[in-house]
Amino acid sequence: MLNSRQRAQLRGMANGYDTILHIGKGGIIDTVVKQAEDALTARELIKCCVLEACELTSREAADMLAAKTHSDVVQVIGSKFILYRENKKNKKIFLVK
Repeated sequence: MLNSRQRAQLRGMANGYDTILHIGKGGIIDTVVKQAEDALTARELIKCCVLEACELTSREAADMLAAKTHSDVVQVIGSKFILYRENKKNKKIFLVK
């Protein structure tokens, strides 16, 4: 679980990131979960976007994807959201306490 200082740190880092995962009309399907898993393992922090054709809201999609990938929702704004999951073997992001 992230505290407010850690969320603020991650929000600042993700500000310059490009959106790498798009959720379309299919919703949260297995391939989307697999892509998110791979991206979180490689990067620890990813930015995702929910397209207009999707039946889910950004908050619903963020919560569902976070639950399936065992990650934390950092922020949800508009159609975009940010997920974080620590990689214990190859840590790239060091959070404040």
